[in-house]
Amino acid sequence: MTTTKPNRAEVRSAVKARYIMIGGFLGSGKTTAVGKLAARLTRQGLRVGLITNDQGRNLVDTAMLRSQGFATEEIPGGCFCCRFNSLVDAAQKLTEQSRPEVFVAEPVGSCTDLVATVTYPLRRLYGKNFTVAPVSVLVDPVRALRVFGLEKGGTFSEKVVYIYNKQLEEADLIVISKCDLLLDAGRLESLRAAIAAKFPRKDILAVSAREGTGLEEWFGKITSEVQAGGRAMEVDYAVYADGEALLGWLNCTVQLAAKKAFDGDAFLGELAAEVQKSLKAVKAEVAHLKMTLSPDGGLGEIGVVNLVRNDFVPELSMRLEEPVESGQLIINLRAEAAPDVLGSAVREGLAAATGKFATLKATLDHLEHFRPGKPMPTHRFKRAAE
Repeated sequence: MTTTKPNRAEVRSAVKARYIMIGGFLGSGKTTAVGKLAARLTRQGLRVGLITNDQGRNLVDTAMLRSQGFATEEIPGGCFCCRFNSLVDAAQKLTEQSRPEVFVAEPVGSCTDLVATVTYPLRRLYGKNFTVAPVSVLVDPVRALRVFGLEKGGTFSEKVVYIYNKQLEEADLIVISKCDLLLDAGRLESLRAAIAAKFPRKDILAVSAREGTGLEEWFGKITSEVQAGGRAMEVDYAVYADGEALLGWLNCTVQLAAKKAFDGDAFLGELAAEVQKSLKAVKAEVAHLKMTLSPDGGLGEIGVVNLVRNDFVPELSMRLEEPVESGQLIINLRAEAAPDVLGSAVREGLAAATGKFATLKATLDHLEHFRPGKPMPTHRFKRAAE
């Protein structure tokens, strides 16, 4: 009797793909971390598929990750919990394209209860296809110091903070991101102690994606360990829905064109500053403003600017190498304010910023602003598969 040795493709197809979810509140640094993890896994020779998620369409996150060469599927129109079947479909699309060995999913920054509505259903319904990593929840350290009452500064209302705390409660790993922002080690230790006191027995890590600090330990855990079983946390969905409804959401695309090439990075900085000024004037607390500028006819390079707090300086995280004559601008803005306030801030900001660049014109292609609807999970399991 003869036997046929399975080929490499057959062996790979028989191996479960790893599902890694990296959550955290708006502005916590999820997309940067996802990109760093994907790059690390790719260097190790693994095929990686990324899945982004948003309440609306036209995501900066998707544009950023695709510009870095990663296969990325986008799930718009609701959180993973409410679009569970779309999450599975997105994984299937990536499988058909490149057969990833690792899926990295980035959920909406205002969502919680993802263990009961995403990872437990994956384990129960698709356990033959995936091994599920411990769920990581990132926190911006400056925002967290304010939420925990350790420092003064702008923060959110009680029902929005309810979501913030629930994200931490369900985390397997609480990851203090951007720890390079806390030059005083005492601030980091105070924050770590406050988190540990409120959420005992949690594994708390501190990392900096920018400097590479702590990434090896964190990435080692989520690429080798499996999510433990247990009982899902209790969630008051009425409070959760009210908290999400307090947040305004804006996504838009703009076509930029000029007779004379302009500095795209400078334009992004000016626009972010103008929008920030408008929002501060009406006391709207920014959760995250992020924008990309993709030059027409470029080679995939993009400019990216981020603003994560009212008193934060807009930061260019990706720069353009050459002046721009035309291109597409994508704007994602989330803040605790009415949606029409966000719309006015963006329109006013565009007018003010373009006025500072000779011959530059901005044409608004698409703009949507809204409040997230009530979360209605497709599945909710209180326990993982036995």
